Amino acid sequence: MAAVLAPGLYIVATPLGNLGDLSARAAEVLRQADLIACEDTRQTRKLLAHLALERPTISYHEHNEAERTPELLERLRAGLRIALVSDAGTPLISDPGYRLVRAALDAGILVVPIPGPSAVVAALSAAGLRTESFYFGGFLPHKQGERRRLLETLGGVPGTLVFYEAPHRIVEALADIETALHDPPVVIARELTKVHEEFLRGAASEVRVELQRRESVKGEITLLIGPRTARRPEEPLADAVRRYQQQGLSPMEALKRAARERGMSKREAYRMMRELAGGDTAASK
Repeated sequence: MAAVLAPGLYIVATPLGNLGDLSARAAEVLRQADLIACEDTRQTRKLLAHLALERPTISYHEHNEAERTPELLERLRAGLRIALVSDAGTPLISDPGYRLVRAALDAGILVVPIPGPSAVVAALSAAGLRTESFYFGGFLPHKQGERRRLLETLGGVPGTLVFYEAPHRIVEALADIETALHDPPVVIARELTKVHEEFLRGAASEVRVELQRRESVKGEITLLIGPRTARRPEEPLADAVRRYQQQGLSPMEALKRAARERGMSKREAYRMMRELAGGDTAASK
């Protein structure tokens, strides 16, 4: 027989997609909870139906987190056992919950993690990239300028970079990764644990081209970026262009690659080549 839960706040990880990933402990906590605070009550009720449970639920998401926290705190002070869940995975990882956890701790209320699925950890475990250290940055900025500046700032961070990204922005994000981080290896982990789970691996440019071939890109995406290529400022631009052409790249692709290595735009690199060659560039031959 399961032990009776003590009053407090329970942070319960739920499946990313495959309902079989819910732990027995998580199921028992949900069964005993007096109230379940959930990102989307409709999504959580599907999970409860799978478990043949009927429990009270209350919405707790980014749009009502500030106003809902005091209400839930009062219930916790009254001795309730409240489970906090997100739509999928571990709560607070790019999801609401920090305010409630902080308020509960400040009030001396028990806070218990119930570990389980996490898209970040699942993606890292099967990506094939180094995992001894990694940086998780949540969602990338929506605007291109902000996104590129962030990526450039993180270029010197050791280890694998991990982000969430929306499917309608992933191609743009990969293009910015090519430019800001010099076409590093990336992994796209899409629809983790679901029927259409997919891993795409390769240079950022290669994965971008593959996604551009598709009619559309759908599903939840975790984006991982491997070791970044060091800049080569000591090598003249013209020499780098010739080196890439000797490797089989077209003149224009060679110019673009050399420009990316130096953090330059293609237009800036083209202008520099024209000046060096007196109006005739490798890219115009």
